[in-house]
Amino acid sequence: MTDRPGVVVTGVSGRMGRMLVHEIEQDGRLALVGALERPGHDWIGRDLGTALGGAESGITVTDDADDAFGRAQAVIDFTAPAATVAFAGQAAQAGIVHVIGTTGLSDDDLKAIAEAGRRAVVVRAGNMSLGVNLLTQVTRQIAQALGDEWDIEIVESHHNRKADAPSGTALMLGEAAAEGRGVALADVSDRGRDGMTGPRRQGDIGFHAIRGGDIVGEHEVIFATAGERIAVRHIASDRALFARGAVRAVLWGQDKAPGEYDMLDVLGLKSV
Repeated sequence: MTDRPGVVVTGVSGRMGRMLVHEIEQDGRLALVGALERPGHDWIGRDLGTALGGAESGITVTDDADDAFGRAQAVIDFTAPAATVAFAGQAAQAGIVHVIGTTGLSDDDLKAIAEAGRRAVVVRAGNMSLGVNLLTQVTRQIAQALGDEWDIEIVESHHNRKADAPSGTALMLGEAAAEGRGVALADVSDRGRDGMTGPRRQGDIGFHAIRGGDIVGEHEVIFATAGERIAVRHIASDRALFARGAVRAVLWGQDKAPGEYDMLDVLGLKSV
């Protein structure tokens, strides 16, 4: 028996899934009690430890989320939008904390997750690092201080296997910039310029996505006007920082009321 919160990791065979298992085991404040994979995956029914190439762990990889969630206090989920939406409903039904690092979520996905947040704690963030969340706050403050004669451009770089663009972090930064200006990002977002696009529209927020090699994650927000430029940047060199943030979110969420939260809540940065 342990008084450590029990946590389930989804997509456990993936890069982030493996990193989360390692971080939970190293951290020691949580107990790994379940490992999920998609139906038909060849890890289903296998011991997680041996599937990962180590000693037996006593945890069997399963595709039964309801059963796994019923034995846990939290689930950490870096999977795909459709899976995350399904997990959100199941986690809410079980009354456990759902920490979401999945990106590429549609408006309908976000509505479904918000509905789950009415019944249980949901911590969702495009990025779970302290540095990126500080960058988000700084971006909001700079955008608020500057007029729309300052152009805003967001440049993000990731590895060549990343499926969505712009990244969840880039969109988070864009939302912060838009909030600082008191506008809706959907009304000013400018993406994928190609060909004869004409002059840049004043007030737009531009996005640019770079994909290559094994880049973990780099984000830069550029504020430019005639004669001067401000650039703020965050570079991630180890994706373990995202796993550490997820662990912190699980621990933070244990005594919170149902609702949808983000890493600014977890890190105490809402008022920064």
